[in-house]
Amino acid sequence: MRKLFMQLLFVLCFTFGITVASYAQDEDTTKTENTETTAEETPAETEATEDIAVDDADATVAVEDQTTYQAIKQKFIEGGWEFMSTVLVCLILGLAVALERIITLNLATVNTKKFVAKIEDALKTRGVDGAKEVAQSTRGPVASIFMQGLIRSPEGIDVVEKSVIAYGSVEMAKLEKGLVWISLFIALAPMLGFMGTVIGMIGAFDAIQAAGDISPSLVAGGIKVALITTVSGLIVAIILQVLYNYLVSKVDSIVAQMEESSIALVDLLVAHKNQA
Repeated sequence: MRKLFMQLLFVLCFTFGITVASYAQDEDTTKTENTETTAEETPAETEATEDIAVDDADATVAVEDQTTYQAIKQKFIEGGWEFMSTVLVCLILGLAVALERIITLNLATVNTKKFVAKIEDALKTRGVDGAKEVAQSTRGPVASIFMQGLIRSPEGIDVVEKSVIAYGSVEMAKLEKGLVWISLFIALAPMLGFMGTVIGMIGAFDAIQAAGDISPSLVAGGIKVALITTVSGLIVAIILQVLYNYLVSKVDSIVAQMEESSIALVDLLVAHKNQA
Protein backbone atom coordinates (compact mmCIF):
# COMPACT_ATOMS: atom_id res chain seq x y z
CA MET A 1 0.00 0.00 0.00
CA ARG A 2 2.82 2.38 0.90
CA LYS A 3 4.66 1.69 -2.38
CA LEU A 4 1.48 2.29 -4.38
CA PHE A 5 0.93 5.56 -2.52
CA MET A 6 4.47 6.73 -3.30
CA GLN A 7 4.18 5.75 -6.97
CA LEU A 8 0.96 7.72 -7.35
CA LEU A 9 2.55 10.73 -5.68
CA PHE A 10 5.59 10.64 -7.96
CA VAL A 11 3.44 10.31 -11.09
CA LEU A 12 1.31 13.23 -9.95
CA CYS A 13 4.40 15.33 -9.19
CA PHE A 14 6.04 14.77 -12.56
CA THR A 15 2.77 15.35 -14.43
CA PHE A 16 2.22 18.62 -12.59
CA GLY A 17 5.80 19.76 -13.19
CA ILE A 18 5.64 19.00 -16.92
CA THR A 19 2.28 20.79 -17.22
CA VAL A 20 3.60 23.90 -15.50
CA ALA A 21 6.74 23.89 -17.63
CA SER A 22 4.71 23.58 -20.84
CA TYR A 23 2.39 26.35 -19.71
CA ALA A 24 5.32 28.61 -18.90
CA GLN A 25 6.89 27.93 -22.28
CA ASP A 26 3.60 28.79 -24.00
CA GLU A 27 3.46 32.03 -22.01
CA ASP A 28 6.97 32.94 -23.16
CA THR A 29 6.01 32.22 -26.77
CA THR A 30 2.88 34.36 -26.46
CA LYS A 31 4.89 37.22 -24.98
CA THR A 32 7.39 37.02 -27.85
CA GLU A 33 4.61 37.09 -30.44
CA ASN A 34 2.98 40.05 -28.71
CA THR A 35 6.29 41.92 -28.69
CA GLU A 36 6.80 41.33 -32.41
CA THR A 37 3.26 42.51 -33.14
CA THR A 38 3.78 45.66 -31.12
CA ALA A 39 7.00 46.44 -32.97
CA GLU A 40 5.13 46.31 -36.29
CA GLU A 41 2.40 48.78 -35.31
CA THR A 42 1.71 51.64 -37.70
CA PRO A 43 1.40 55.32 -36.62
CA ALA A 44 -2.39 55.02 -36.90
CA GLU A 45 -2.34 52.12 -34.49
CA THR A 46 -0.19 54.19 -32.14
CA GLU A 47 -2.80 56.96 -32.12
CA ALA A 48 -5.52 54.43 -31.43
CA THR A 49 -3.47 53.11 -28.52
CA GLU A 50 -3.24 56.60 -27.06
CA ASP A 51 -7.02 56.94 -27.28
CA ILE A 52 -7.50 53.97 -24.93
CA ALA A 53 -4.99 55.10 -22.30
CA VAL A 54 -7.77 55.28 -19.73
CA ASP A 55 -8.64 51.63 -20.33
CA ASP A 56 -4.98 50.68 -19.82
CA ALA A 57 -5.00 52.49 -16.49
CA ASP A 58 -8.05 50.50 -15.41
CA ALA A 59 -6.30 47.30 -16.48
CA THR A 60 -3.28 48.27 -14.39
CA VAL A 61 -5.50 48.60 -11.33
CA ALA A 62 -6.92 45.16 -12.04
CA VAL A 63 -3.41 43.70 -12.25
CA GLU A 64 -2.54 45.21 -8.88
CA ASP A 65 -5.50 43.36 -7.39
CA GLN A 66 -4.29 40.00 -8.70
CA THR A 67 -4.36 37.02 -6.39
CA THR A 68 -1.37 35.39 -4.73
CA TYR A 69 -1.56 32.45 -7.12
CA GLN A 70 -1.37 34.74 -10.13
CA ALA A 71 1.58 36.62 -8.61
CA ILE A 72 3.46 33.37 -8.00
CA LYS A 73 2.68 32.20 -11.53
CA GLN A 74 3.99 35.47 -12.95
CA LYS A 75 7.22 35.23 -10.96
CA PHE A 76 7.59 31.62 -12.09
CA ILE A 77 7.40 32.70 -15.73
CA GLU A 78 9.72 35.66 -15.19
CA GLY A 79 12.34 33.45 -13.56
CA GLY A 80 12.53 31.19 -16.60
CA TRP A 81 10.71 27.89 -16.76
CA GLU A 82 13.93 25.91 -17.38
CA PHE A 83 15.35 26.41 -13.89
CA MET A 84 12.12 27.21 -12.06
CA SER A 85 10.72 23.83 -13.14
CA THR A 86 13.67 21.99 -11.61
CA VAL A 87 13.25 23.90 -8.35
CA LEU A 88 9.52 23.12 -8.41
CA VAL A 89 10.23 19.43 -8.99
CA CYS A 90 12.55 19.44 -5.94
CA LEU A 91 9.76 20.97 -3.86
CA ILE A 92 7.11 18.52 -5.05
CA LEU A 93 9.27 15.43 -4.64
CA GLY A 94 10.53 16.60 -1.25
CA LEU A 95 6.98 17.22 -0.05
CA ALA A 96 5.90 13.80 -1.35
CA VAL A 97 8.66 12.00 0.55
CA ALA A 98 8.05 14.11 3.67
CA LEU A 99 4.31 13.41 3.56
CA GLU A 100 4.91 9.67 3.26
CA ARG A 101 7.37 9.76 6.19
CA ILE A 102 5.00 11.81 8.36
CA ILE A 103 2.16 9.35 7.81
CA THR A 104 4.43 6.34 8.41
CA LEU A 105 6.00 7.73 11.59
CA ASN A 106 2.66 8.79 13.04
CA LEU A 107 1.29 5.31 12.43
CA ALA A 108 4.41 3.85 14.08
CA THR A 109 3.87 5.86 17.27
CA VAL A 110 2.11 4.03 20.13
CA ASN A 111 1.42 4.70 23.76
CA THR A 112 4.36 2.86 25.27
CA LYS A 113 3.06 2.83 28.84
CA LYS A 114 -0.28 1.28 27.90
CA PHE A 115 1.42 -1.22 25.62
CA VAL A 116 3.88 -2.33 28.31
CA ALA A 117 0.98 -2.64 30.77
CA LYS A 118 -0.88 -4.90 28.33
CA ILE A 119 2.22 -7.07 27.88
CA GLU A 120 2.65 -7.31 31.65
CA ASP A 121 -0.99 -8.36 32.15
CA ALA A 122 -0.69 -10.91 29.34
CA LEU A 123 2.46 -12.39 30.88
CA LYS A 124 0.77 -12.76 34.25
CA THR A 125 -2.43 -14.30 32.93
CA ARG A 126 -1.52 -16.18 29.74
CA GLY A 127 2.26 -16.34 29.77
CA VAL A 128 4.64 -15.68 26.91
CA ASP A 129 2.18 -16.87 24.26
CA GLY A 130 -0.40 -14.33 25.40
CA ALA A 131 2.21 -11.57 25.33
CA LYS A 132 3.13 -12.58 21.77
CA GLU A 133 -0.50 -12.21 20.72
CA VAL A 134 -0.62 -8.68 22.16
CA ALA A 135 2.63 -7.71 20.44
CA GLN A 136 1.53 -9.22 17.15
CA SER A 137 -1.76 -7.29 17.17
CA THR A 138 0.00 -3.95 17.78
CA ARG A 139 1.68 -1.99 14.97
CA GLY A 140 4.93 -0.07 15.23
CA PRO A 141 8.62 -0.75 15.89
CA VAL A 142 8.13 -1.03 19.66
CA ALA A 143 5.75 -3.95 19.21
CA SER A 144 8.12 -5.55 16.69
CA ILE A 145 11.00 -5.37 19.18
CA PHE A 146 8.83 -6.92 21.88
CA MET A 147 7.85 -9.69 19.48
CA GLN A 148 11.48 -10.52 18.73
CA GLY A 149 12.36 -10.50 22.42
CA LEU A 150 9.43 -12.72 23.35
CA ILE A 151 10.32 -15.20 20.60
CA ARG A 152 13.88 -15.49 22.01
CA SER A 153 12.74 -15.60 25.65
CA PRO A 154 13.12 -19.41 26.03
CA GLU A 155 16.83 -19.07 25.13
CA GLY A 156 17.63 -16.83 28.08
CA ILE A 157 17.77 -13.17 29.04
CA ASP A 158 21.19 -12.62 27.41
CA VAL A 159 19.89 -13.81 24.06
CA VAL A 160 16.82 -11.58 24.46
CA GLU A 161 19.00 -8.51 25.07
CA LYS A 162 21.18 -9.20 22.01
CA SER A 163 18.13 -9.85 19.86
CA VAL A 164 16.44 -6.64 21.00
CA ILE A 165 19.56 -4.55 20.29
CA ALA A 166 20.07 -6.09 16.84
CA TYR A 167 16.46 -5.75 15.79
CA GLY A 168 16.35 -2.23 17.22
CA SER A 169 19.04 -1.20 14.73
CA VAL A 170 16.98 -2.66 11.88
CA GLU A 171 13.86 -0.77 12.97
CA MET A 172 15.84 2.45 13.35
CA ALA A 173 17.08 2.13 9.76
CA LYS A 174 13.48 1.70 8.61
CA LEU A 175 12.43 4.84 10.48
CA GLU A 176 15.19 6.91 8.84
CA LYS A 177 14.33 5.64 5.36
CA GLY A 178 13.70 8.49 2.92
CA LEU A 179 15.26 11.24 5.05
CA VAL A 180 18.38 11.19 2.88
CA TRP A 181 16.27 12.18 -0.14
CA ILE A 182 14.78 15.15 1.70
CA SER A 183 18.26 16.32 2.68
CA LEU A 184 19.30 15.95 -0.97
CA PHE A 185 16.46 18.19 -2.15
CA ILE A 186 17.32 20.71 0.60
CA ALA A 187 20.86 20.99 -0.77
CA LEU A 188 19.88 20.74 -4.43
CA ALA A 189 17.18 23.43 -4.58
CA PRO A 190 19.42 26.41 -3.60
CA MET A 191 22.19 25.18 -5.92
CA LEU A 192 19.77 25.05 -8.84
CA GLY A 193 18.59 28.54 -7.90
CA PHE A 194 22.14 29.87 -7.82
CA MET A 195 22.84 28.25 -11.18
CA GLY A 196 19.81 29.97 -12.66
CA THR A 197 21.00 33.27 -11.18
CA VAL A 198 24.48 32.93 -12.67
CA ILE A 199 23.11 32.00 -16.09
CA GLY A 200 20.61 34.86 -15.88
CA MET A 201 23.40 37.32 -15.06
CA ILE A 202 25.39 36.04 -18.02
CA GLY A 203 22.35 36.66 -20.22
CA ALA A 204 21.97 40.16 -18.81
CA PHE A 205 25.60 41.02 -19.59
CA ASP A 206 25.22 39.54 -23.07
CA ALA A 207 22.26 41.87 -23.61
CA ILE A 208 24.34 44.84 -22.42
CA GLN A 209 27.13 43.87 -24.76
CA ALA A 210 24.75 43.53 -27.68
CA ALA A 211 23.13 46.91 -26.93
CA GLY A 212 26.51 48.61 -26.58
CA ASP A 213 25.26 50.69 -23.66
CA ILE A 214 24.43 50.13 -19.98
CA SER A 215 20.73 50.87 -19.64
CA PRO A 216 19.47 50.93 -16.03
CA SER A 217 16.20 49.29 -17.02
CA LEU A 218 18.02 46.56 -18.94
CA VAL A 219 20.40 45.79 -16.05
CA ALA A 220 17.67 45.94 -13.38
CA GLY A 221 15.36 43.67 -15.36
CA GLY A 222 18.06 41.09 -15.98
CA ILE A 223 19.16 41.05 -12.34
CA LYS A 224 15.57 40.77 -11.09
CA VAL A 225 14.85 37.80 -13.32
CA ALA A 226 18.13 36.16 -12.31
CA LEU A 227 17.49 36.56 -8.57
CA ILE A 228 14.00 35.04 -8.75
CA THR A 229 15.51 31.57 -9.12
CA THR A 230 17.70 32.08 -6.05
CA VAL A 231 14.76 33.21 -3.93
CA SER A 232 12.70 30.24 -5.12
CA GLY A 233 15.48 27.79 -4.29
CA LEU A 234 15.91 29.26 -0.81
CA ILE A 235 12.15 29.12 -0.14
CA VAL A 236 12.05 25.46 -1.16
CA ALA A 237 15.05 24.68 1.05
CA ILE A 238 13.46 26.44 4.04
CA ILE A 239 10.17 24.54 3.67
CA LEU A 240 11.88 21.17 3.33
CA GLN A 241 14.31 21.94 6.17
CA VAL A 242 11.42 22.55 8.58
CA LEU A 243 9.82 19.24 7.59
CA TYR A 244 13.17 17.46 7.81
CA ASN A 245 13.78 18.71 11.35
CA TYR A 246 10.27 17.62 12.36
CA LEU A 247 10.88 14.15 10.95
CA VAL A 248 14.26 13.85 12.69
CA SER A 249 12.71 14.82 16.03
CA LYS A 250 9.93 12.28 15.44
CA VAL A 251 12.45 9.53 14.71
CA ASP A 252 14.44 10.43 17.83
CA SER A 253 11.27 10.26 19.91
CA ILE A 254 10.38 6.80 18.58
CA VAL A 255 13.96 5.57 19.10
CA ALA A 256 13.80 6.76 22.71
CA GLN A 257 10.55 4.83 23.14
CA MET A 258 12.21 1.75 21.67
CA GLU A 259 15.14 1.93 24.09
CA GLU A 260 12.88 2.51 27.09
CA SER A 261 10.54 -0.31 26.11
CA SER A 262 13.48 -2.69 25.55
CA ILE A 263 14.59 -2.20 29.15
CA ALA A 264 11.00 -2.71 30.30
CA LEU A 265 10.76 -5.95 28.30
CA VAL A 266 13.89 -7.40 29.90
CA ASP A 267 12.59 -6.48 33.36
CA LEU A 268 9.23 -8.10 32.63
CA LEU A 269 10.83 -11.31 31.40
CA VAL A 270 13.12 -11.48 34.42
CA ALA A 271 10.17 -10.99 36.74
CA HIS A 272 8.10 -13.56 34.87
CA LYS A 273 10.98 -16.09 35.02
CA ASN A 274 11.38 -15.59 38.77
CA GLN A 275 7.67 -16.09 39.34
CA ALA A 276 7.70 -19.26 37.26
